[in-house]
Amino acid sequence: MKHDANPMHAANAAPRCAAKSKRTGLPCKNPAVRGWKVCRMHGARGGHPPGKDHPSWQHGMRSQEWVEARAEINELLRETREIERLLKLD
Repeated sequence: MKHDANPMHAANAAPRCAAKSKRTGLPCKNPAVRGWKVCRMHGARGGHPPGKDHPSWQHGMRSQEWVEARAEINELLRETREIERLLKLD
């Protein structure tokens, strides 16, 4: 039997999961998911989607959009106060 004929040779050559056991300290021996450093049991492709599709979504006031909007508003307020301060000095 040729080396290329057995599909398990390619499977056994796959990169392994980078996670380690807390209890034993030994590395996980499962194959890593393509494009990830960990296997499916250790978090590859896991987690919830961000935003309104997340199960604990409540109001979105701490979403990235709102954080950026508040930062812009605060910057405008700082500039306005600086302009007012400069006008009062004249």
